[in-house]
Amino acid sequence: MGKGRYYLLTVVALWSLSINGQTYMKPFYATKSPETIELLRVEKSLQSTTFYLSVENRVAGGYFCTDRRTYLYLPDKTRLRLSKASGIPYCPELHKFLDIGEKLQYELVFPPLPEGTEWVDIVEECGSNCYAIYGIILDNDLSPRLEKLFSEAAENSHENNIVLFRKFLEENTNRGVTGLIYVNIIVAAVEAGDKIEAGVWYKRLGASDVPRKDIYLKLLNDKGIKF
Repeated sequence: MGKGRYYLLTVVALWSLSINGQTYMKPFYATKSPETIELLRVEKSLQSTTFYLSVENRVAGGYFCTDRRTYLYLPDKTRLRLSKASGIPYCPELHKFLDIGEKLQYELVFPPLPEGTEWVDIVEECGSNCYAIYGIILDNDLSPRLEKLFSEAAENSHENNIVLFRKFLEENTNRGVTGLIYVNIIVAAVEAGDKIEAGVWYKRLGASDVPRKDIYLKLLNDKGIKF
């Protein structure tokens, strides 16, 4: 199994300042569901926070909608409810795709973020097939470091990646990516054949207060990793 399958790829969060706020183009995020959803950009202003997204249809007869109970979760677990959606119907109304591969672009508008917010989660709370994007990083200084980290990991040995990710974890202060770093330490240890090290870090993650640790444990479990 190629190691590239296990190191979660990142993209640089490019940003630009405007008179009223800040724009992040394709910001880094830790994980998402479903895989077909993409975050194109985030615009912050004093009045609102707007997320521009797209979703690709991969099945015959596919459809999509967004629940009015879609929230923006802040690091302190405060949640901001969706103010407005554009380009996508509210459930139970549906956007019905005509073709496989068709993409729908839409916008979600939330209230403004508190000053200094470094990361957020978007979570649709619905009955089934809900979408979510976790660990959306709103920190332009961190994003290039993450890109460099994961690029280096893709070329490294598994043994070196254990050290690489542990060092980053010690230095990092943005908790939006902490769970992701734990996952990569554990995966690197498993791939290196060091089940003792992997088990130690798996249990540390389970006993920690890492945001959304249940999501990251499930991500590991889905890969067959459980201690």
